[in-house]
Amino acid sequence: MQMKIGLDTSVVLRLLTGEPEAQARLALAEVQTLTTRGVSLFVSDLVTSEVYFALQYHYAVPKVEALSILAQFFAESGVQALGAAAAVLSVRGLAKANPGFVDRLIHAGYISSVGEVLTFEKAAGRLQSVRVLTTA
Repeated sequence: MQMKIGLDTSVVLRLLTGEPEAQARLALAEVQTLTTRGVSLFVSDLVTSEVYFALQYHYAVPKVEALSILAQFFAESGVQALGAAAAVLSVRGLAKANPGFVDRLIHAGYISSVGEVLTFEKAAGRLQSVRVLTTA
């Protein structure tokens, strides 16, 4: 049976930012070692969301660049998105889309597991199988 490992937010951030340098080098070396051994590496949608926000708020990376960095990471690193992140990141114009990245991840997760979403967010009504509650 092939070994599988999920990467935490802290590891993904080190891989993407190179900071702090010693931890980034260790993370990269470990990922390379695991990949060489045939271990499959995964990142959950929740970790992807945390990385997305951390890049913006702690590293001052603009939203459009944070989305591009994440899309490139999944496309080129060999690390796989465990949930819907890779598909959601492929949406054209995602940086300006409404609903945005994290709301679309939430939607995709619910659609794949339970089939429908209930919300007050009007913008979410643009997505499939969403019921928007209104008070008027």
